[in-house]
Amino acid sequence: MLKSRVTLIIAIMFCITAEAMPAARRKAAPSIIESKWLLDESRLKSTDIEIVWQYNLPLSKNESLNRLLVREKRLFALTSRNYLASFNRMDANVMFSAVLASPGLPLAGLEYYKGELLTMVGNKLVELNTELGSVESSMAGTTGVTCPVVRNASFYYYAGLDNRLHAIRASDNVQVFEAAVETASRITSVLAGEEFVVFATGAGNVVCITADRPKKIWQFDLPKQVAGSLVYDDDSLFIACKDTKVYSLEPTYGNLLWKYQTQAILDSSPQPGNKAVYQHIPEIGLIALDKKTGSQLWRVDGGLGLLAEFGDKAFIITETGTLAAMDNAKGKELYKIDLGGPVKYATNTIDTKIYVGDSKGRLACLQPIR
Repeated sequence: MLKSRVTLIIAIMFCITAEAMPAARRKAAPSIIESKWLLDESRLKSTDIEIVWQYNLPLSKNESLNRLLVREKRLFALTSRNYLASFNRMDANVMFSAVLASPGLPLAGLEYYKGELLTMVGNKLVELNTELGSVESSMAGTTGVTCPVVRNASFYYYAGLDNRLHAIRASDNVQVFEAAVETASRITSVLAGEEFVVFATGAGNVVCITADRPKKIWQFDLPKQVAGSLVYDDDSLFIACKDTKVYSLEPTYGNLLWKYQTQAILDSSPQPGNKAVYQHIPEIGLIALDKKTGSQLWRVDGGLGLLAEFGDKAFIITETGTLAAMDNAKGKELYKIDLGGPVKYATNTIDTKIYVGDSKGRLACLQPIR
């Protein structure tokens, strides 16, 4: 059980010396300066996309950008040395920066809940306030987790190496209950709502229980393990399964809404947008499925993931670093932009802004011109 709080020292740096280029400066900058940025205007000709801002992260030698994450008003950039920078994603203003853990120490997940980031550092659960960069809580005592920790207003939920789901009361860090399936299979993904919790196992069981006690509401058994994480969006549960299919379930009773057969064993979560669900298929590319029916809208060979949407238009990224604009209504490509090589990207379903970066820490925010 988790009963005690411990302090994790995080180095907060409120002033970063990296250079940022807002749109106003970009237009006046000499051409020799442009080479420092990830993109220049010439690559966006004949498109409806403009540069909002660009920014260079201050990376040390042998350090690279690992991940970009969009949550509410923030863009988070995590590097290979566990350095995290938080930006106002509208103007690239740095809100805070922090070293989450020693370089080389793995972080288990980077989950978000109401202004706080949750991650496992070793056997410690750390909750970071994304407005101030301060540690709200830090708990120790787990013997290890099998997937990222999630939470709601009342509880933290973690899947332990004992093949059980543990519910920890947020107010005092006391374990309230445990849950498991009859097969005692290892839990691979957990999704928490305020009224229910859904978890998946390595045997393919998808189980929904009440949020405050281990009362089973429904169970849906898949042929194989869930790929990536369970995803809840627009009153539907979307699941990529290693049986090569994408599933959509109704979350109240666990009824199957639709399933779609792909051409390979899946290894990542679906990415639901406004009217479509985007699924990466290893060695093939990216497909878009109708959110309500599961019918295929289009396929892009070499496609990797969703960047953002604008009406019926979807902006996607490919494995080679090409940004493509797709028409979901007509199922065809409108145009594409070469970003100069493979990039890191964030999936943004909040608005129309596009966020990309390269291994050197050069970041860019783009948007379609309305």
